[in-house]
Amino acid sequence: MAEHHHPDSHGHGHGHTHDHGPASPASARLRVLLAAVLVPFALAVLSGLYLLWPAPLPAHAPTGTGFDQITVTGTVTATRTVPCGQGSTATSTTGDSGTCTEITFQLTSGKNSGRSVTQTLTPDQTAVYSAGEKIVVDYSPTAPTALQYTVEDADRSVPVALLAGVFALAVVLVGRLRGLAALAALAISFLVLTFFVLPAILGGEPPLAVAVVGGGLIMLLALYLCHGLSARTSVAVLGTMASLALIGGLGQLFIGLTRLTGNTSDETAFVHSLFPGIQLPGLLLAGVIIGSLGVLNDVTVTQASSVWELHAANPALGARALYRAAIRIGRDHIASTVNTLVMAYAGAALPLMLLFSLSHRGVWQVATSEIVAEEVVRTLVGSIGLIASVPLTTALAAFVASRDVADLPEVPARARTSHRRRR
Repeated sequence: MAEHHHPDSHGHGHGHTHDHGPASPASARLRVLLAAVLVPFALAVLSGLYLLWPAPLPAHAPTGTGFDQITVTGTVTATRTVPCGQGSTATSTTGDSGTCTEITFQLTSGKNSGRSVTQTLTPDQTAVYSAGEKIVVDYSPTAPTALQYTVEDADRSVPVALLAGVFALAVVLVGRLRGLAALAALAISFLVLTFFVLPAILGGEPPLAVAVVGGGLIMLLALYLCHGLSARTSVAVLGTMASLALIGGLGQLFIGLTRLTGNTSDETAFVHSLFPGIQLPGLLLAGVIIGSLGVLNDVTVTQASSVWELHAANPALGARALYRAAIRIGRDHIASTVNTLVMAYAGAALPLMLLFSLSHRGVWQVATSEIVAEEVVRTLVGSIGLIASVPLTTALAAFVASRDVADLPEVPARARTSHRRRR
């Protein structure tokens, strides 16, 4: 008999569901609302890109130290053990006692390509080289002829390129078209960092503004390229944007309160000596923002997708029910992601942690020293942003998904009505 009263049943369902209107107008209104927020943000990012675009960096003469040194490539042709102090060109002043390694290498690039050079490596140099190995060689044109070329490092170009190829193949085999999109987004991120973020900071632009503009551009391009133009992607973008704003605000506040200078490494000091206009505390904050961006994208996309999948499985769920179901997934995500972030920072700072474990300072004194406090502030600010992104994105996704039917598979009207009656 229910079959004969389908129209009445359907009409009764309308009476019990205030948001069960035509699909297209509701979805269109949502998309206009999302666009009203996202389009100004995208225009602001493009404007910032135009205003902050770096001028060509001024040329400077190589200092002959650190990363600023000219390098060429070479191949080790022979090695032998010799008493320290008796080799051809010892590179350390450890005295004449002990056993050193004398290596001979042939230059394979540069103006003296083909030249054979011999150098003595002292015991304090931990690298071990063998005949046939490719190496990177420092070139100091102003040094005496016998000391112009010194071994810097192993040449890892081939194995690193091989590993990158294996990674790209794995992404494409498993992800297929979505994997290709992910690789394209990764390439875009590197291009933005290489041609905008780094040169702009070196050119003296405010690092915070550069990080916000660069991070916003990476976020927009990567998310929409990988996940398509949809309401759920827009929700993930909004959640990421809000969380990055929180991270930026907290980072600026606590970098100031803890009086961090950002000058805690030889690399930072060296770059600052070459480009004195760089604002080191701002550079630290820019690193926090950019470092948090990738993990934030993962969290917000996962939460938005979870809400839409729950809505697709049960279209009768309202915004509150969707939020309650999805936030349970988010809590698990928070626990694993925060631990991952902390372990990533701890792993990067492991040598530093080993050094401090040998000191006679108290744990709290070590934790509040600048070199450690910098990592603590970076980790905690990023973690707070990650934690906040879950309820923010979930709430926004639940609100939008409960009113967006354009992305759902066709559901018979009577089935939707039946679901809502049971609720």
